[in-house]
Amino acid sequence: MDQRVEDNEHSPAVKADAYREVAQCTAAGEISEFAVIAEGEERTTWFIWLLVCCCTISGLLFGYDTGVISGALVTIKGDLGPSQLSNGEKEFITSATTLGALLGGLAAGVMSDWTGRRPVLGIADFTFIGGAVGQAVSRTVWSMVGCRFLVGIGVGLASCVAPLYIQELSPTRLRGRMVVLNVVMITLGQVIAYGIDAGFTNVSGGWRWMVGLGCVPAAFQLVMLAYLPESPRVLVRRGNMEAARKVLSRLYVLASSSQVDLKLKVLHATVKQSIEIANSTTFWERFISMSTNPVNRRALVVGCGMQAFQQLCGFNTLMYYSASLFQEIGFNQPTAVGLIISGTNFLFTLFALKYIDLVGRRRIMIFSAPGMVVGLALASIAFHYMTIHTGGSLVAGAHYSQGWAGVVLLSMIIFVASYATGLGNVPWQQGELFSLEVRGIGTSLSTAINWAANLLIGSTYLSLMSAITPAGAFGFYAGLCLLGWLFCVFCFPDLSGLSLEEVQNVFKTGYGIKESARLRRVKREIKEREKLICESQP
Repeated sequence: MDQRVEDNEHSPAVKADAYREVAQCTAAGEISEFAVIAEGEERTTWFIWLLVCCCTISGLLFGYDTGVISGALVTIKGDLGPSQLSNGEKEFITSATTLGALLGGLAAGVMSDWTGRRPVLGIADFTFIGGAVGQAVSRTVWSMVGCRFLVGIGVGLASCVAPLYIQELSPTRLRGRMVVLNVVMITLGQVIAYGIDAGFTNVSGGWRWMVGLGCVPAAFQLVMLAYLPESPRVLVRRGNMEAARKVLSRLYVLASSSQVDLKLKVLHATVKQSIEIANSTTFWERFISMSTNPVNRRALVVGCGMQAFQQLCGFNTLMYYSASLFQEIGFNQPTAVGLIISGTNFLFTLFALKYIDLVGRRRIMIFSAPGMVVGLALASIAFHYMTIHTGGSLVAGAHYSQGWAGVVLLSMIIFVASYATGLGNVPWQQGELFSLEVRGIGTSLSTAINWAANLLIGSTYLSLMSAITPAGAFGFYAGLCLLGWLFCVFCFPDLSGLSLEEVQNVFKTGYGIKESARLRRVKREIKEREKLICESQP
């Protein structure tokens, strides 16, 4: 080809015509991979970091309030009436948070569709503050249960809406990392909780400080919410195009004005379709479509399946009961040992933060889940040999081999490291699975499944340990992890690098494993071609 003709094809004018052509196709209802590319999608600015960091305080609260109870349970002693809390009372206190989170998560996504994402985070902060203060002044088991339930509602609201809000505000190629940053804050909250637990362990009434300090970050976030923008998708749905464009221009600061306009046009075309669907159907009809519409049903199966896997693996039993478990097997500083577990969780979540968008959601799950199976199987073996002389059960006051206790700790580290690398963060990418008109419903249902499975595991853990022995319980969790890994192999597509609008095409003919790979390959080729075009300019 003549060089002048080739240069003309790469000229800014020709590229502008191409953008306009794509925009026209998009306005007609076709979502093009090329249409969503804008300069600077891989860059972060102070604005993005500010809004994400403010949002991730919800993750910090989530982690803190679920982690702090582990140390509190071993230091409450007789402060709530009984001289010692029974296993049943411990399960009630622990499960109350999960039940509240189940209800809060079920309502959160739907609420955020009506009110916007930001107000729901504010409601969550109020419940965090009320629950934290209430726990700190509790005098009875049931008042403690009630306040833990209130905190749980806040956890459920935050766990559903914070990742959704971050996804809708993040540039496409940063979306995975930004959501993982929220998970990093969850794990950091658990580390802080264990550190505060360790610091107040020997203080009279120290558990009241443990649970009460949760109100501090909640109050801070409540103030900061006044400075955060609403999701551009919510703004477009409300018809406020100017405000949506302003938010997009601050997200894509290196993009040209025409690229931002194209982004907005793509967004408007998709949101318009969602508005038309929403206006022509009732909430109940959209809810029913989650099971009758094949695309929505497949997305829901993936979202709920991944969330169920995250909890049924048994991880949160470590968050709730690790101090009690390590105390029973002979560690003198069980809360400090629990800090090793939460620290491992935090460090390996940082690993996921760096690599989730580079490696891809699917690949990181396929390679990390087997490590969880190995860790739990090793724990089962260690518990078997450790408890042979006590009939397979953990008996209070009995002496156990410190060698096998060390193997238990090692197995937990392997399990938690594998969990934090993949399963701890990937399911929270759930908002990207659903189209806008059912995104609130889909995320609510997926989050509810998470907390329902959490409630099942948390409320049965101590009973399961007693009924089938610790070796049996951890072997059972290992089997569930194996089933979860098979689910990922056959049903979980990789949505890394695809816009929230493009994901709608993935589930049209199946679970989208091959289709998502094709779309991602096309986008890479387009990006490489655009790079060559830019480099060829004089």
